[in-house]
Order: sequence, then structure tokens, then C-alpha cells
Amino acid sequence: MKIYLVRHGETDANKNDILQGQKQNLQLNEYGVREATKLKQNLQDVSFTACYTSPLVRAWSTAIILVGDKTIISEDKRLIERYLGNLEGEERSKYDAKKYWDYQLNSDDEGVEKIQDVFHRCESFLEDIVSKHDDTDTILIVSHGAVVRALHHILKKTNRQKNLRNFSIPTCFCQKYTIKKEDFIHER
Repeated sequence: MKIYLVRHGETDANKNDILQGQKQNLQLNEYGVREATKLKQNLQDVSFTACYTSPLVRAWSTAIILVGDKTIISEDKRLIERYLGNLEGEERSKYDAKKYWDYQLNSDDEGVEKIQDVFHRCESFLEDIVSKHDDTDTILIVSHGAVVRALHHILKKTNRQKNLRNFSIPTCFCQKYTIKKEDFIHER
């Protein structure tokens, strides 16, 4: 099974380093639409069996640009951005990424969703799609920075006690993963 993970295109909040979380349900800005359109061109030869997206507008809009009416787009609440509590709508500088991405610490200060909870909902989502699809399927997942990062670590089977922020996920990030159904289900 091939899985393409995509982070939504840019919004004005991304551009201005404002934390969006779940409450900031913003549309893509002009640059975000251009990013998604460019990614669509890069993926034009890929035929997706299914597309799953977060219920937030920025992810939906990106998914629509990428697949249009070629693939059914299914919304899944488990793909929604990490809840950032009191930090939603604040400047990114107020977010202590080291603390909030420490799997062992699992902090929920300021009402931020615990990182282990983000991983658990992402694992649940992946278990569902792996059980529904065949190894020959190609799946598109459009979500948000925190969810894409968690899904990446799950798919790569990285050590969660290490630095979980060790790679960049810019807007319209896209990465392809190949997994075997029996390998993934066997480990769960």
C-alpha cells in the first residue's frame, strides 16, 4: 500500500506565525492555493484509490485541489489538527515545541492536547485504513503539521523517546510511504 501524506497549503495564520489548532478554521490564502496546485501537477500521474482529510477547511480545500472529483474525499475527525488549548490564535513563539513534543513528558499545559493522545488517534486512523484497503491501493491523506508528523513517525516506526521534531513539515509537504498490510497489522 502506498500512502501519500500531505500537509495543507498555507493560510494567513501560517504566513504570520499564528498557531491555528482546531479553532482557527481558516481558508487557504493565494499562496496556499498555488502551493496545492503545484503539488497537484507533481502528483498528476498518481491515481489515488481513496482520499482522507481533516474536517478543517484548509485541509479540505487542499484535498479538493489535489483530487477534484477523481477520488471520493472522506472526512475523518481523527485527522484534525492538534488541539492547542489556550495557545490557539497566539504567536508561534509562545509554543514550547520541545515540551509539547516530548512523548514521555506528555504535557497538556495550557490545555494543549497531549502528544500521546495525538499518536493514539493517528494509530487508530491508520489501523482503520489499513484494514479497509489492499496492498495495491494508493491512499492520499491531507491533514495538518502535528498529525502529519505523528503519522510519519508511526509509519517509519521511529523511537518516540527521541526528538519527534527532527524534520521540517512546511505547508504542502508531501511524502510517500510504502507499507505492507500484514506488517502493519502484525505489529498492532
